[in-house]
Amino acid sequence: MLNKENSYNVYICGVGGQGIIKTSVIIGEAAMNEGYDVVMSEIHGMSQRGGVVSTELRIGGYKSSIIEKFKSDIILAFEPSEAVRALDKANKNTKIIFNTSPIIPSTLNQFNQVYPSVNSITESLNENYDSVYPVEGEKLAIESGSILSLNMVLLGAAIANDTFPLSKKSIIESMKNNLNSKFHNMNLNAIEKGYNIVKSS
Repeated sequence: MLNKENSYNVYICGVGGQGIIKTSVIIGEAAMNEGYDVVMSEIHGMSQRGGVVSTELRIGGYKSSIIEKFKSDIILAFEPSEAVRALDKANKNTKIIFNTSPIIPSTLNQFNQVYPSVNSITESLNENYDSVYPVEGEKLAIESGSILSLNMVLLGAAIANDTFPLSKKSIIESMKNNLNSKFHNMNLNAIEKGYNIVKSS
């Protein structure tokens, strides 16, 4: 149980257009509805489609809006290389959930760089962290009805972790408050798919 002396730290990262900010808003509203204090940091990077985006949420007691190095309880990465970029926020016990579908920057070719394989990223994370959950987010989102539900797949995966402080019920209620009603069933399916993937792993 969170109190004034501790917090649950959520770091969310990816690229613009993946629904990262909306995911943060849904988590934040759910936390407030459960009676917690919550703060979300400013957005880092460029929020337009294709630019790197990250948000930081602290639920419960906190001294600042910025998550200190190695203090994230969970990292939710919408893109594999962004999971790697976020590791300065992780410790061995951090839950790391990441979408396995890469978005390869066009600049790599300009600088003769090669995007690492997702398998190598996964292997490296598993070697160094205890709780790593690769999720075929795009595949599950499409199965739910649209790739646009990717963020809800990953959110479902996040709330499936035993340490996540918010209930599935409050997350779903917040989702319905923040997303268009005609997409509620699709997003509910996406949440359930992400949730079940982690629960069955």
